[in-house]
Amino acid sequence: MQVVVAFRMLPEVVWNMPPMGTINVHGSLLPQYRGAAPINWAIINGEKETGVTTFKLQHEIDTGNILLQKAIAIREDETAGELHDRMKDIGAALLVDTLKKMEEGGIEETVQSKIMDGTIQLKHAPKIFTDTCRIDWNKPVDEIYNLIRGLSPYPGAFMLLGDKTIKIFSAKKIVTSPSIPPGAYKTDGKNVLRFAAQDGYIEVLELQLEGKKRMMVDAFLRGYKV
Repeated sequence: MQVVVAFRMLPEVVWNMPPMGTINVHGSLLPQYRGAAPINWAIINGEKETGVTTFKLQHEIDTGNILLQKAIAIREDETAGELHDRMKDIGAALLVDTLKKMEEGGIEETVQSKIMDGTIQLKHAPKIFTDTCRIDWNKPVDEIYNLIRGLSPYPGAFMLLGDKTIKIFSAKKIVTSPSIPPGAYKTDGKNVLRFAAQDGYIEVLELQLEGKKRMMVDAFLRGYKV
């Protein structure tokens, strides 16, 4: 048996070589969120639950027979980085459990197509590109808040402030009728920096100005005149 985690595409002659096949660990409850960035997309899409799956490799990415799964609740304020750090320990334990059970012959493989009936809408987890990371202030605060969480700490949701790019790593949402247009801001120049969205405000807590270090918003406001 072979085990691979976080790998690039392997030739079939390699992953099909062992008599008991090759096992992969994936950061979602397959068949949902197949692809390169399952942790990010689960948070971006506002999911309340995700999980870890061990499965057998086959030709199409993330489509092999499921071995074991462990569901995990996503906290409301959790970032992709924080969720990743929890999932790596859970995934390691699940992998060890999978190997032990396979050695004992105690796992019944589940073909993914058998749990994909017409009522299930599959959500995908493609690679994250620059356009994905750009904040659209015309969207609802929930969507923007989830985007910021889902891209923190890497690659980071960003916006333009004047001619400078700012990445936002941490924020809180305020759902209320905004008194300024989407993308406009309010600040006291000391501790508070809020940007208007469709149905409220995103209050920035931690950010990074282009060419500068990551910092809390009060440090940013002391050194940068908005």
